[in-house]
Amino acid sequence: MSLVGNWSYPTTIKFGAGRIKELPEACAAAGIKRPLLVTDRGLADLPITAATLEILEAAGLGRGLFSEVDPNPNEKNLEAGVAAYKAGEHDGVIAFGGGSGLDLGKMVAFMAGQSRPVWDFEDIGDWWTRADAEAIAPIIAVPTTAGTGSEVGRASVITNSETHAKKIIFHPKVLPTVVICDPELTVGMPKFITAGTGLDAFAHCVEAYSSPHYHPMSQGIALEGMRLVKEYLPRAYADGTDIEARAQMMSAAAMGATAFQKGLGAIHAMSHPIGAVFNTHHGTTNAVCMPAVLEFNAPVIADRFEAASAYLGISGGFDGFRAFVQEFNDSLGIPRKLSDLGVTEDAIPELVKGAIIDPSCGGNPIELTEENLTGLFRVAL
Repeated sequence: MSLVGNWSYPTTIKFGAGRIKELPEACAAAGIKRPLLVTDRGLADLPITAATLEILEAAGLGRGLFSEVDPNPNEKNLEAGVAAYKAGEHDGVIAFGGGSGLDLGKMVAFMAGQSRPVWDFEDIGDWWTRADAEAIAPIIAVPTTAGTGSEVGRASVITNSETHAKKIIFHPKVLPTVVICDPELTVGMPKFITAGTGLDAFAHCVEAYSSPHYHPMSQGIALEGMRLVKEYLPRAYADGTDIEARAQMMSAAAMGATAFQKGLGAIHAMSHPIGAVFNTHHGTTNAVCMPAVLEFNAPVIADRFEAASAYLGISGGFDGFRAFVQEFNDSLGIPRKLSDLGVTEDAIPELVKGAIIDPSCGGNPIELTEENLTGLFRVAL
C-alpha cells in the first residue's frame, strides 16, 4: 500500500515521504509570500531545517527563521517570536518541529495582530471570540515528530513563566491552512524522543476513547490510532529508518489530536502541571502517568476497553490492556515512576492545583477532585 495521500480532514494535509518539497506550493495556497519559519533551538541547526530553508529561498520566499523556543514554550518566547515576525515584515508562519515549535509558531501567527494579552484567549467558554479573527496570519504546519498532533489542532499550550501553569489558547483559525506530513523528516529522531512522542499519540487516543462525551467519529479514530501505535511504534523505535513505521506513526499522531476533540482527562491534567513545574518531556510524562490513571478510571472504562482489547489483539480485556500498557512502556525505556523524572512529594499540592484548573480535566470519566488527584500523584510518584 502506498502511504501517500491528499486529505481534507480536519484540514488540508499533504501526506507522504518527500513532500516537504511542496512547501512553496503550500505557501501559495495559503497566500503567504514572506513566511517566518518557527522552530525550536534543537532543530534550528539540523540538516532538515537547513534543507527546508533552502527550499523556501529557492522559491523566492526568503529564509526567515525564529528558533528561540523552549521545550515548554512560554509567553516570553511568544513575545520574542511576534517581535521577529513584525521586524521581518512577514505575512504568515511555517510552524516547524515537534509540539513546542508547532504550538509556538501557531501562537506567533495568532498574536501578531492582536492587541490583548495572550491569556485573554484561554480556552474558557467563548473567550476565543475576543480575538480579531481577521488579524490572524495564515499558518502552515510541518511536524518533525510523531506525537503531539498539534499540526491538526486549533489550540496551543503555552506556559505562564511566572505561575508555572500551562494554559490552552484556542481559536478555530489557529488550525493550520495546510499541513505537510513528510515522514522522512522524523527519521533522525533519537530513540527516547521516538518513544516519548509516540506514547503521547497513544495517550491522546486512550484518553479520547475513555472520555464519556458523545463523539462516535472521534471514538473510531482513537481506536484505530491505538492500533497503529501498538503495531508501528516498536518498529520505529527499533529502526529509525523504517519509513513505513515512521509514516504510520505520523498518521497516528494526527489521529490522536483529531480524536481528542472528544476530550482528554487525568493523564493530561497531571502531565501539564508536571511539565510546567519540572520541565519534563510531555509525552514521556503522559506515559508514566497512564498506568495509574487507567487503574483510577477502571470502574467506568473497563467495559469499553473489553471491545478495544479485542480489536487490538490483546487478550484479557481491560486487565490485559492495562498490563499491556505497562509492558509497552517498559519495552520503550519509559521510567515507571514520576520520581524518576525528578518530581518530588512536596510539589504535589502545587501540581494538584494546576491539574484542577486545567481545561483538559473535562474529559475524564470520573470527576477529578483535589483528594483523588492527590492520591493519583502519590501513586504515580
